[in-house]
Amino acid sequence: MHARDWFLVFLSIFVPPVAVGLKRGFFTKDTLLNLLLFLLGYLPGLVHALYVISKHPYPSVGGSLTHPNDGYGSLS
Repeated sequence: MHARDWFLVFLSIFVPPVAVGLKRGFFTKDTLLNLLLFLLGYLPGLVHALYVISKHPYPSVGGSLTHPNDGYGSLS
């Protein structure tokens, strides 16, 4: 998991709909579903938020700035 995803996991512990909104965009189906689940109970909203964060990981874009230690310590 990327550091930004870990921040969203931490944020989802307090307000799951905001974490899903930051991950998938506000006024999307995922965010509205999470808001409904959160209003029905904290635990369903939290579980859905963690599912969305893990299902849609932060995109890995190639380049030396995004992965400065690629291959560092590898044997091949």
